[in-house]
Amino acid sequence: MKTLTNDTKIALLMGGPGSEREVSIVSGNAVLEALRQEGFTNVTPVMVDAERPAIPEGTELCFNIIHGTYGEDGGLQSYLEELGLPYTGAGAETSRKCFDKVLTKEAFVAAGVPTPAGETLEPGQMPSFPAPCVIKPPCEGSSVGVEIVHEQAELTAAMERNAKYGRLMVEEYIKGKELTVAIFNGTPLPVIHICPRQGFYDFKNKYPSMTGAVGSDYICPADITEEETKAVQAAALAAYKALNVEVYGRVDVLLTDDGKPYVLEINTIPGMTSASLFPKAAKAVGISFGQLCRQIAEISLNQPRG
Repeated sequence: MKTLTNDTKIALLMGGPGSEREVSIVSGNAVLEALRQEGFTNVTPVMVDAERPAIPEGTELCFNIIHGTYGEDGGLQSYLEELGLPYTGAGAETSRKCFDKVLTKEAFVAAGVPTPAGETLEPGQMPSFPAPCVIKPPCEGSSVGVEIVHEQAELTAAMERNAKYGRLMVEEYIKGKELTVAIFNGTPLPVIHICPRQGFYDFKNKYPSMTGAVGSDYICPADITEEETKAVQAAALAAYKALNVEVYGRVDVLLTDDGKPYVLEINTIPGMTSASLFPKAAKAVGISFGQLCRQIAEISLNQPRG
């Protein structure tokens, strides 16, 4: 049993080679400040620019805050396991499945998790069901490349626009409240209602300070009934368990007007600034941002891997 102390040597991994690099750096700097305020004296930020980065000698724990490609898809996790280094968050296999929306959907369907109907298409193929529908690149985070197609006449052009991503997942369009459920060490936290001020919760509205968009409002706990809250949390937890997520994750859910939840995906390295959604949910149950970072490190230090 390893013990986390304030002089435990932590390598804080941020950046990465993917489309979410700048977001990761913002999260990484926030976590760095939080850990230092918590009294950790030996935290070294490591900017990851490519695969297989150099890890400082003597590192006892890698705090992985790389969103998206490499940091969230199992690549970095596999590398750290090769080095025999403990790391925060979900394991290599879990990360690989959660990052790939096709594998995630397969796991949801197999476990009976409520989720929109969908299909995977190769370049040049068209969906078998009509608009409205949602086009998603299977292996991009932060809603990069997600497009809602409302009219059938727009579908061909939309598929062509997104052909650059290779294969695509197309889902039926579900109209409902955009909700998210943070799950920490197997326990669902209060549901958050995401209210985009314009459009849907895409990359622009997630990061208005970076994109200049009008952004979104967040209601925590969500403005839904107790019965709906329980249904949404149950669906999110079933999704979390279906993919055997370790330590923490954030599950995105749509709730229809008649109270039915539909799980969209799982984020295994959600945004981690003091204004991000996971810390908002933790704060609602009395866990400060610094305490959250500490607890993630504590739980991860002794998480079995491989």
